[in-house]
Amino acid sequence: MASGPAQPAALSAEQAKVVLAEVIQAFAAPENAVRMEEARDNACNDMGKMLQFVLPVATQIQQEVLKAYGFSCDGEGVLKFARLVKSYEAQDPEIASLSGKLKALFLPPMTLPPHGPGLGGSVAAS
Repeated sequence: MASGPAQPAALSAEQAKVVLAEVIQAFAAPENAVRMEEARDNACNDMGKMLQFVLPVATQIQQEVLKAYGFSCDGEGVLKFARLVKSYEAQDPEIASLSGKLKALFLPPMTLPPHGPGLGGSVAAS
């Protein structure tokens, strides 16, 4: 049997909440906040540039926390954690809320361009 870090899939919902909170706190650390701000400035609200500049920094910040919980110290570890969190979201509103907060830290709000019926006019009520 190989020794090493614990299997990440073994995180309970309660442990996942703790780790999510730690990851969110890591984004608030002054040095990480500066890194994220610089990445956002470089991206200029361009989705392609967000993927190029912001996502790698966000991934690195998450990796620093996740490696202490047995996740691999690469993008795959972050993806495994994201999948684990997603599996708990439907069962646990607190995890869903924390997950939403985490995503909001590095994903821009998605705004759809206005289109479709009802633009510029009032909708008739029947």
